[in-house]
Amino acid sequence: MVRMKVLLRNPRRELEIEGRRNVNALLAELGMQRESHLVIRNGTLVPGDAELAADDVVEIRPVISGGC
Repeated sequence: MVRMKVLLRNPRRELEIEGRRNVNALLAELGMQRESHLVIRNGTLVPGDAELAADDVVEIRPVISGGC
């Protein structure tokens, strides 16, 4: 069976998830808030309602804000 590769940053780790789902469902399954994370599929930023295929490579990065 094909598994989605999920790369998490901060701390860096890699998961494999079975099946397809949308971005919001994936983040909820991982216990992450959508407002606090960027989701990148195959190098492109994707919205919360985007469908992720089982063979996608997905990177989840925390949103970092700051400034002076």
